[in-house]
Amino acid sequence: MRLEGKVAVITGAANGIGLEAAKRFTSEGAKVILADFDEETGSAREKELRENGADVLFVKVNVADRASVDALMEQAVQTYGKIDILVNNAGITRDAMLSKMTPEQFQQVIDVNLTGVFHCAQAAMPHMVEQGKGKIINTSSVTGTYGNVGQSNYAAAKAGLIGLTKTWAKELGRKGINVNAVAPGFTETAMVEQVPEKVIDQMKTMVPMGRLGRPEDIANAYLYLASDESDYVNGHTLHVDGGIMM
Repeated sequence: MRLEGKVAVITGAANGIGLEAAKRFTSEGAKVILADFDEETGSAREKELRENGADVLFVKVNVADRASVDALMEQAVQTYGKIDILVNNAGITRDAMLSKMTPEQFQQVIDVNLTGVFHCAQAAMPHMVEQGKGKIINTSSVTGTYGNVGQSNYAAAKAGLIGLTKTWAKELGRKGINVNAVAPGFTETAMVEQVPEKVIDQMKTMVPMGRLGRPEDIANAYLYLASDESDYVNGHTLHVDGGIMM
């Protein structure tokens, strides 16, 4: 029970990697706030996990809206008394080539994938500082260091998260808070399911391990960085990509 007694807030927890992380965390003893914008799916996930014995609570949140984020963190503390772990997993895509990407498409991704992480970390941080310990995990991407055609907005946001991670690690390390990032490679999520099979086959050829990542691969990385085993890991970006970035 590597997270026994811990309270975790996971954004984007209604599906995919975030949901898998919630399952892994609760299996290791954590109490989890399932934070997501999708109220219908999030509520259903809460019910499913509770039926399996997990101690979870769904809270609807728009990470791009600061008032919504503040309400999320307040509810987490009111319900469970503290926040030990924050996983900034929520993210969206609005893909288009530079020549066709609208300012609205660019800004939407920045608002959720970058500014939303700032909102969540700033709102959770005081609770971690008060108890003298905490773990903040930001979800970057291979795209943030490798780039990707048609993803100017996504690449900018994910690269920005690496910079935030290093900066916050320097600011908060002395306060007992570890800040790290996970950079998934091509992973089997709803986003990838929309990609044509031919393109997916091409993606696999880029991965030395010959397959796409699975949500549990990323969730396992989150678990390590959330646990006490990573207490001396700070400011690091852990690439979970099958070797793409070698």
